Amino acid sequence: MSRWGPTAGALLLIGLAVAARAAHASPSALTPLEVGRAIYLKGLVGSGAPLEGVREAGGPRTTGAEAACVNCHQHSGFGSGERGNQVLVPPIAGPYLFHPRARSSEQRDLPYVDGARLDRETLARAVREGIDSQGRTLSYLMPRFKLGDSDVAGLIEYLKSLPVGAAPGVTDTVLHFATVITPDTDPVKREGMLNVMRQFFDERNTRQMNPSRRLQASGKTLYADTMFMVHRQWVLHVWELSGPSSGWQAQLAQHLAREPVLAVISGLGRNHWRPVHEFCEQRSLPCLFPNVEVPVESGDDFYTLYFSRGVLLEAALIAERILSGPGASRAGDIEQIYRAGDSGEAAAAALAERIAAEGRVIHNHALPAGAHTEEVAAAVRAAARGETLVLWLRPPDITALGPAPSGPQAIYLSGLMADLEHAPLPEGWRERAELTYTFDLPEKRSVRVDYPLRWFAIRHIPVVAEQVQADTYLACGLLSEALSHMADNFNRAYLIERLQGMLERRVVTGYYPHLTLATHQRFASKGGYLVRFADGTGPRLIADSDWISP
Repeated sequence: MSRWGPTAGALLLIGLAVAARAAHASPSALTPLEVGRAIYLKGLVGSGAPLEGVREAGGPRTTGAEAACVNCHQHSGFGSGERGNQVLVPPIAGPYLFHPRARSSEQRDLPYVDGARLDRETLARAVREGIDSQGRTLSYLMPRFKLGDSDVAGLIEYLKSLPVGAAPGVTDTVLHFATVITPDTDPVKREGMLNVMRQFFDERNTRQMNPSRRLQASGKTLYADTMFMVHRQWVLHVWELSGPSSGWQAQLAQHLAREPVLAVISGLGRNHWRPVHEFCEQRSLPCLFPNVEVPVESGDDFYTLYFSRGVLLEAALIAERILSGPGASRAGDIEQIYRAGDSGEAAAAALAERIAAEGRVIHNHALPAGAHTEEVAAAVRAAARGETLVLWLRPPDITALGPAPSGPQAIYLSGLMADLEHAPLPEGWRERAELTYTFDLPEKRSVRVDYPLRWFAIRHIPVVAEQVQADTYLACGLLSEALSHMADNFNRAYLIERLQGMLERRVVTGYYPHLTLATHQRFASKGGYLVRFADGTGPRLIADSDWISP
């Protein structure tokens, strides 16, 4: 630990949850490593009581999750902050904290991390009294904690367990990545995504054919003697899953065993992404910005990042409009139509839960996955007697809707499922229906999207699924930028943290008006619009709401 302290904003962040075993096991059943994990990640000491800290005598107190080490020192233990802020939170991962000072360049065996101070400190005195190993008082922002000897021992064990150095999938000359494709994906989108990824990887490797000049880490006495070793080549592995989702994790385990990778990048799925998400969390494998309609919402997870909440965000936008928008005082029934097993099923469940919590009546109409489009149209006509109609349908079903009913006062459609501004709504529906739109409006995003579109055109990449391909290009660009700032320290948790720290400064954000990821956030874009078509033909949209962040 260091006399440098965390930013005030960092001190307000809520700590990550520990693993289920540590969270629910009785205190006596916890190993020292689990005790340390609970202290570091959740702010719970070995007895199960909240961790308590105070900033100098009589100063502000911090307890529980707010006191957890992870809030400032990060999941990786590599610290946080920028030199320009004059506030650095140093790395406290065990290999840095307890490493003997190197006496020669041959002993410099740790990768460079900005802000590291590598004195061997007496940890107990530092965390209890705020005094470092040289007798100096630590920063006022560094709390003084109430920790018993067994708690300190557990914390040391956990800090020692934090990995330092190259992760699996990293060699002296190559970085290995994977992309995951589920069997329910659209084959057109699959090819569009892979075309972008393969071209991006090939072009990057062509630019990086020659090793970089070895750069001395001036003033550092313990690190490996370069900050940047070589320009490693990128290798992409395509993990195609097959069969029912119950078997996907076994397939992923086989892929990972044969082809160790640093991270999973992009990827494609519809509504069964949970097995992939859970596999990546269990294996501490970054899964970066997959193209999925039903992402997994979990406040406890760390390694999976999404651009948005997909159809779950759409459900929240519709709920916001129904409950607090124009006509919110109406108490009529709400009817939802969706096909069983499709993404709309999860969205309908999310909307129903939110609406029911406010005492409103909602009816779900689940049609068989194989129902004919005429059956879908008939179900819509029957449900149109309600006050509000919500359709979670795809273009073939939308095309077959027939004449617009006169009954519902409000009609909402999933923009994601309906193909956004290209939704094939029949005349009559176009004048009345509102679409959820979880992106920036087309005219507002044109400059940001023009860059990847020109990149595609120059490289003769067919644009067959513009939004998926633009998101894929953005994901690859974000990965490249994050890796360029990692100074050869290819640690998986550190990769997530670098992305979180840099994302809000990103100018080219594609379809999204802005992207941000705070420490415990998993979704980079937080809102969307409700829109309607400007006229009876054409794709022009009119915003029917401000940007809503439900």
